[in-house]
Amino acid sequence: MKELGQSHTLQKTIETADFQLVLYNDDHNTFDHVINCLVEYCKHDVYQAEQCAWIVHTKGKCAVKSGEYALLEPLCTALLDKGLSAQIEMA
Repeated sequence: MKELGQSHTLQKTIETADFQLVLYNDDHNTFDHVINCLVEYCKHDVYQAEQCAWIVHTKGKCAVKSGEYALLEPLCTALLDKGLSAQIEMA
């Protein structure tokens, strides 16, 4: 039986690990724009999006979605395309 290499283990960990989509504060976007983006792309309801926007404003960042990397990557790209500051981080 062939032994699995470390790179295979790392790949499997990345595929199944829990990640967070983190939104960062900036001086460019309005609350309305941030809220609308969270509703449209992250499927937040308006109340949840408003709370995340306030957390970003007061704390500097907020995890707005969690899950597998493959699910978060297109959401992160969409937020970046809309001018927001976001990145995917390990939870």
